[in-house]
Amino acid sequence: MPKSLNPLIVVMLVLSALLVLGCDTAFMVGGKTVGISDGQFISKDGYLTMEYDFSLEDIWKACEQTISDMNASEVEKNRKIASGKITGTIQAERIVIAIEYISKEITWVSIRVGIAGNNMVSQIIHEKIGNNLLKLKK
Repeated sequence: MPKSLNPLIVVMLVLSALLVLGCDTAFMVGGKTVGISDGQFISKDGYLTMEYDFSLEDIWKACEQTISDMNASEVEKNRKIASGKITGTIQAERIVIAIEYISKEITWVSIRVGIAGNNMVSQIIHEKIGNNLLKLKK
């Protein structure tokens, strides 16, 4: 009688296949929706996540500048050693930017716009963060 496959191995195989395909796709994992877009963004539970090759300090400054540039109101900042969260309201939509330290020069930024998440607006905010990072490096 064959043994059943380890669920972790199955998930890793599916993720590997999706990354190799490089297309937009989404699937359900334990009631949570996970999506991959162009191999650059990962979408999970309304958050659009992107990996940046910058330090946590640089990312934090760029995210603060982005929220300021977008004239957010009700801004709240909560920074810890290896993570942080900036929230605010822009045009009646609640914005959440979650920042997570991965290594010295790698940081993840997850953005959720609204209650369920708006990937198009989140992607625009990611682009603004990227532009602010380029300004910081000049």
